[in-house]
Amino acid sequence: MFKLKVDQEISLLLVHERFAARYAELARENYDYLAEWLAWPSFAKTEADFRKFALDSLHKYADGKGMNCAIEYRGEIIGNSGFNTIQSDLRTVEIGYWIGEKYQGNGIITRVCRFLIEYAFDELKMDKVQIASAVDNQPSRAVCERLNMNLEGIVTNRERVGDRILDHAIYGIHRNRE
Repeated sequence: MFKLKVDQEISLLLVHERFAARYAELARENYDYLAEWLAWPSFAKTEADFRKFALDSLHKYADGKGMNCAIEYRGEIIGNSGFNTIQSDLRTVEIGYWIGEKYQGNGIITRVCRFLIEYAFDELKMDKVQIASAVDNQPSRAVCERLNMNLEGIVTNRERVGDRILDHAIYGIHRNRE
């Protein structure tokens, strides 16, 4: 199994169909929390939805266009992170992530993203890592700031979440740039 060890508590496991039940459980338990900032909870609710997500993600990985991983924290799957997009021609990746609400505040996402940034630069030979966060999603923006990413700008009308249209703050970090 594809497994990357982030630290003593956290590993990333390449997404797999066998995680579908756990993802569906997390999505149900955390629907309000996740749906505040993410569009997918309204249409990904069942094991079948997450099996399709896993299969689509594996095809994307095989094509070199993405890498979705389950976040394993202290032996339990608590969310998902990885590269939503890999643009080899531009040598750029975009990180995405989500975790169950009760796991927030433990530095998990910051550690995962720090690991993914290093992985993108060292293993994938990328030049830029990007994260897009809803402008008002302060916890997500704080992750980017803790990682010393630069705010590159605000993109208006970037995503529809429920009945709201959200603007996104775009953060980036470059290899070998101050």
